[in-house]
Amino acid sequence: MDPSALAQSAPDRYPRVAGSIHTILVLAALSGWTIAHKILVDQLSATANPNRVLFYVITLLFEWLLFVVVVAGVRRNGASVLIVLGEHWHSVRQVLRDIAIAAGFWIVAAMLLWIFGWLLRIAALGSNVSMLPHRGIELTLWIALSVTAGICEETIFRGYLQRQFMALTKSAPAGIVFSAAAFGAAHAYQGFRMVILICLYGAMFGILAYWRGSVRPGMIAHAWNDSLNGVLAGLMRH
Repeated sequence: MDPSALAQSAPDRYPRVAGSIHTILVLAALSGWTIAHKILVDQLSATANPNRVLFYVITLLFEWLLFVVVVAGVRRNGASVLIVLGEHWHSVRQVLRDIAIAAGFWIVAAMLLWIFGWLLRIAALGSNVSMLPHRGIELTLWIALSVTAGICEETIFRGYLQRQFMALTKSAPAGIVFSAAAFGAAHAYQGFRMVILICLYGAMFGILAYWRGSVRPGMIAHAWNDSLNGVLAGLMRH
């Protein structure tokens, strides 16, 4: 092969899915939300009767808003949203396959996170206690928020940012690492050690998305894990 043709094709291996300014704006929005999220969580922790419902609604609105911004940026760049999400399911078999992949990933990730958490002296991966639902409408909204996190966060961090970082660095491992770092930083309200653990968690999701060529299994595993945390917390209170 002509060396010049090879050099020309190398950057195309990791094409950008949106413009650089758009990515900067997305990162700026995430940074602002991280600060606001920290303030909101601190208020929940300091209040005797915290308004979790309002907190869940605000978080839902932000995540879907940023999801729309990401999708709009991808479309504006002339790229297909399927590049970010992965190909549509075309059969029940494909759906079941991704569910099975998500289940296997969740089991392996849970074991690895337990080991890493033990090394970091963290009891378990989970949200700040003040954020966890108690009953009724809180639990319902928590599950809705968990599904939202699965869809929106996997799209934003693994589908979008990971591809953008790969395009910037021309390296899949670097893209996965930078995306995982951004994912961990977005959860800074949980403390430094948890950020490290969540970075590792994000890297696992990044590897899954890169290997599968789709964020769909990650969405399923992410939504299931967050939902389970809330449901178990509610059951333990009763």
